[in-house]
Amino acid sequence: MTAQTKKFAIGSTFGIVAPAAMTVDGFEDALHPLIPANKEYVFRNEHLRDILAFITNPLGDALYLTGPTGSGKTSLICQVASRLNWPVNQVTCHGRLELNDLIGQFMLVNGSMSFMQGPLAQAVRDGHLLILNEIDLMDPSELAGLNDIIEGQPLVIPQNGGEVIKPHPKFRLIATGNSAGQGDQSGLYQGIMQQNLAFLDRFRLMEVGYPEASIEKSILQAALVSMGISVDAVMENLTEKMIEVANEIRRLFVGGSDSSGELSVTMSTRTLVRWTNLMIAYKRAPNALAYSLDRALTLRAEPTQREAIHRIAKDVFGDAWGE
Repeated sequence: MTAQTKKFAIGSTFGIVAPAAMTVDGFEDALHPLIPANKEYVFRNEHLRDILAFITNPLGDALYLTGPTGSGKTSLICQVASRLNWPVNQVTCHGRLELNDLIGQFMLVNGSMSFMQGPLAQAVRDGHLLILNEIDLMDPSELAGLNDIIEGQPLVIPQNGGEVIKPHPKFRLIATGNSAGQGDQSGLYQGIMQQNLAFLDRFRLMEVGYPEASIEKSILQAALVSMGISVDAVMENLTEKMIEVANEIRRLFVGGSDSSGELSVTMSTRTLVRWTNLMIAYKRAPNALAYSLDRALTLRAEPTQREAIHRIAKDVFGDAWGE
C-alpha cells in the first residue's frame, strides 16, 4: 500500500518566518516506527532551505553533509524528517561495511532461510530517507555500487533471485561525513578514506558548522529548563561564558587556512550540552565548572591540552572559575 503524502506549511512546521503559501511535501502517517523522534530544535534558515530543496526535488542527486564532529549534521536531517513524518533508515558506516549489508541478506527465520531486505532496499522500496552516517569511513569500492541507485535506476538483488525494486519517487539518499570525501589531512579523524570521484560527482554538497552563539544559548537554556532549573540572569551569564569557552576551543581545534589546529579535541554542541548537564549534576562539587568540564571533555585530552583548555575557561570565567 502506497503511503499518502500531504502538504506541510513551512513556517509553522519548522518555526521560521515564511509565507503561508510556502509548503513542502511529507507523509500523512505520523505513526510509522521509523519516523525520528521529534525533539526541540532551532532550524537555521540556510540549512533548512538546502534540505527542503533537496527532498522536494533531488534532480538526480544525492546529498552530502560535511562539517566538524558534533555540528549536528544527522540531527538536522532527522528533525526535518520528524516534522514531515518521513521515515528514515539510518546506517553508521565503517571500514568493513559492504554493499550487501545495505541491500540485505539471507537469515534463519522460523527454521528456514529467508532473504531479509536491508536498509537500502527498504528505503528504495518504501520512499524513505536513507542516511549513511560517516560515509567517508566506508570502502569507496563498495560505495560505487550506489551510483546507479542515485541516478534513479532500479535496485537489482541477484542473491534474491534477481529481485528488482523500482525506486519509490520519495526515496532520497543522504550522506554525512567529517570530510568532503577528499580524505582527512588533519589526522584528527582516524579511518577516513578518500572517496571515488565518480561517486562524489553524484552528490550536491552542504556544509554544517557549529550553531551561532544565540542558537546554542537557546539549546543550553532548554536543557536547563528540562532539568527544572530556572534560567535567571546568573544562569544566562553562565551559559554565555560556556559558549564563549566552546568557541575558543573550536577555533584552536580547526586552526587557520595555513595551519592545522592546536587542539586535537573540540567542544561540539553535544559536548556543550553535556557540560551543562554535568555542571548541574555536580553543582555541590568544588569548582563544579572545572569538575564537569573534565568529565564532559578534557579527561580525554592530552595533559598539556587539558591544561590549556582549563586556562581558557579560567580566563573567560574569571573569579567565577574558582581554584
